[in-house]
Amino acid sequence: MSQESNPPDFVGRSGVRSAREQGIKWLLFGCAALSIAVTTAIVATLLVDAVDFFLSVPPLEFFLGTTWSPSIDQEFGVLPLVSGTLFVTALSALIAIPVGVASATYLSEYASERTRSILKPSLEILAGIPTVVYGYFALVYLTPALEWLGVPLSTFNALSASIMVGIMIIPMVSSLSEDAMSAVPDSLRQASYGMGATKLEVSTGVVIPAAASGIFSSFILALSRAIGETMIVVVAAGMRPRLVPSPFESLEVMTAAMVQLVTTDIAGGSTAYKAMFAIGITLFTITFAMNLTSSFVASRYREEYK
Repeated sequence: MSQESNPPDFVGRSGVRSAREQGIKWLLFGCAALSIAVTTAIVATLLVDAVDFFLSVPPLEFFLGTTWSPSIDQEFGVLPLVSGTLFVTALSALIAIPVGVASATYLSEYASERTRSILKPSLEILAGIPTVVYGYFALVYLTPALEWLGVPLSTFNALSASIMVGIMIIPMVSSLSEDAMSAVPDSLRQASYGMGATKLEVSTGVVIPAAASGIFSSFILALSRAIGETMIVVVAAGMRPRLVPSPFESLEVMTAAMVQLVTTDIAGGSTAYKAMFAIGITLFTITFAMNLTSSFVASRYREEYK
């Protein structure tokens, strides 16, 4: 009398388990596909209205124009907005990059485990503060403090806004850079110490160069976040487009211009209203190019250790 190799109850359990695994697989695939679908829908929405805008306003006039006055003079030159955006981003980078890398170096190379467990979460709390709070802090406290120090500022100015944007993105630079530095194997550090290097020489001459790709990626991601910042610059920087911005005066960035277009009395469907989508696709293109650069640098210069 032959004996079955797989009893019926075992076969049933195996089929249920296989079906459950397939269900989980397709659920996870659906979550991944949903993120791609949402991104595609956003880009498609921007493109449809942006193309409609460019049927009324020539692209060269939009991208090379030096005057932005959509509601009064029907001038749609985006260069003053791009100039203001890059200016605020550059000033914020002067604050966030040195402080972020220095913080990451301390956490990775100098701080004890107990100190790191306290300082790193405390530093990352900055990322959880609403950006509108940063903006009001810049307007109500930082600008008067800088004026008290003798800096000639207008009520709305680029300097205060840039300082707050820089402080806001410090946790991103610090956290990602610290992760990259911590991934450098201790054997490189010990070899340097064996050759008589000091702690500072190991940190700056071995660890930072070995983690350069990850550190550079943190710069790009943080600056992409700074370029897309809205509430800080809306509250603290003002809404005056300038082709040649000054840190002591107000300016307007691309995100602030989009807020202004959507909150004024401009009729929906008008050319001025559709300019918001043209600005949006321009901003998306800039940040997308920066993220591609980050991915290229990370893959091109990544160090793999065994």
